[in-house]
Amino acid sequence: HVQLVESGGGSVRPGGSLELSCGASGYSYSSYCMGWFRQAPGKECELVSTASSDGSTYYSDFVKGRFTISRDNANNTVNLMMNSLKPEDTAMYYCAATDRSVDYCTSGHFGTYNYYGQGTQVTVS
Repeated sequence: HVQLVESGGGSVRPGGSLELSCGASGYSYSSYCMGWFRQAPGKECELVSTASSDGSTYYSDFVKGRFTISRDNANNTVNLMMNSLKPEDTAMYYCAATDRSVDYCTSGHFGTYNYYGQGTQVTVS
């Protein structure tokens, strides 16, 4: 039974920081690409950042220099440290996993993720 469980969301002032965590179970975590997505009300889902099985990472332009993704294969977790938060970062944030290649993982594409969590809300105001 695959589970992805996010935590760490909340409300913060502009310029503040939050760290999101995602715990995974039920599949071969270390061989999967892990990603963070977000969706704001009335807007399309966006890919935020990914961490591949070999440690490579990808960041969307709108978070580069502000967010840092990290994964811990020993504990099956992936974190997203978010600094210098802006009101436009307000969204539901989702953790996801795909068994696609490292190249796919770090390409910025996100059409074929196998598993998603339930999400954690981030509000910046």
